[in-house]
Amino acid sequence: MNSLDFSFVTADFVRDFILQGLWFTLRLTAISAVLGVMLGTVLALMRLSSSRVLSMVSAAYVDTLRSVPLVMVILWFYLLIPVLTGQTIGKETSALITFTLFEAAYFAEIMRAGILSVPSGQQAAGLAMGMSYAQTMQLIVLPQALRNMLPVLMTQIIVMLQDTSLVYAIGAYDLLKGFQLAGQNLGRPIEGYLLAAVVYFVICFGLSAAVRRLQKRIAIIR
Repeated sequence: MNSLDFSFVTADFVRDFILQGLWFTLRLTAISAVLGVMLGTVLALMRLSSSRVLSMVSAAYVDTLRSVPLVMVILWFYLLIPVLTGQTIGKETSALITFTLFEAAYFAEIMRAGILSVPSGQQAAGLAMGMSYAQTMQLIVLPQALRNMLPVLMTQIIVMLQDTSLVYAIGAYDLLKGFQLAGQNLGRPIEGYLLAAVVYFVICFGLSAAVRRLQKRIAIIR
């Protein structure tokens, strides 16, 4: 431990190596979360649909992606899609699409559980008032489901933020890559990885504390 030296941590170090990776990590997490929740909601509604075909398609999608490691999906998409389509995609774009499609499978199960947590009488009441199925879901069921599943949804987003470090497999410049390059260029690789762990811990611990406070507020509302 006495050989560790963090004197290289300066404003120039942060500006030149860290900010670009941090911005990409946060952007990847935010955009993938929004798109993933949207796609996950569609998949959840398909899973709960009375149509056997839609339910089977959704179940196959969710079960398949939840059974495959994320890093393999990242590599498959980045390496195989250009071969199959003849179109080259950038590392950042590939990561964004992969995370959206992969996380949608997890968000779908969270959304499905949230929808099922709303008493069936709520939907029946909406239909009895003359609302369509879509209106009942949009105006009555989904708002209540979102409140019920919000803490779990936020926890999954925190996990997704941690998983963004896996884009190193395709060379994308994320937060971990920034610390890795800084450690290599400045001759302090161990310190670089230690600092990366500290930054990830601070971000995720802060978000986890926010989720705990949110759970308490939702419990009070109930």
